[in-house]
Amino acid sequence: MTVILEREEQLMSAPASGWHRVCPLDELELAWGEAALIDGIQVALFRVDAEKVYAVAQQDPATLANVMARGITGSRGSRPTIASPLHKEVYDLQTGECYSNPELRLPAFKTRMVDGFIEVEV
Repeated sequence: MTVILEREEQLMSAPASGWHRVCPLDELELAWGEAALIDGIQVALFRVDAEKVYAVAQQDPATLANVMARGITGSRGSRPTIASPLHKEVYDLQTGECYSNPELRLPAFKTRMVDGFIEVEV
């Protein structure tokens, strides 16, 4: 358990905060995840429609494996979701709330588009 707690502390120690340019919007495929390294943090990006991209932590909160970009996108009503590829926990892409296990939370990051590029705030 000590290793897990230490890794969680590492996740919580934030790099320099602010907006970071990641990639052009057209490099992201619809309904497909891509991983990015932003100032030392692994982030999973999901383009859910022509203009909207969500960013969450790449690390699965249940297993601590860096796999969330390979998750399955979907929705709960009007809320976009990502299901972990390992144990299929379902997370809200906007808030990081876990629908299948309220004890888990996936860090979610703000995104914006500037001059055709996706930027993520960490």
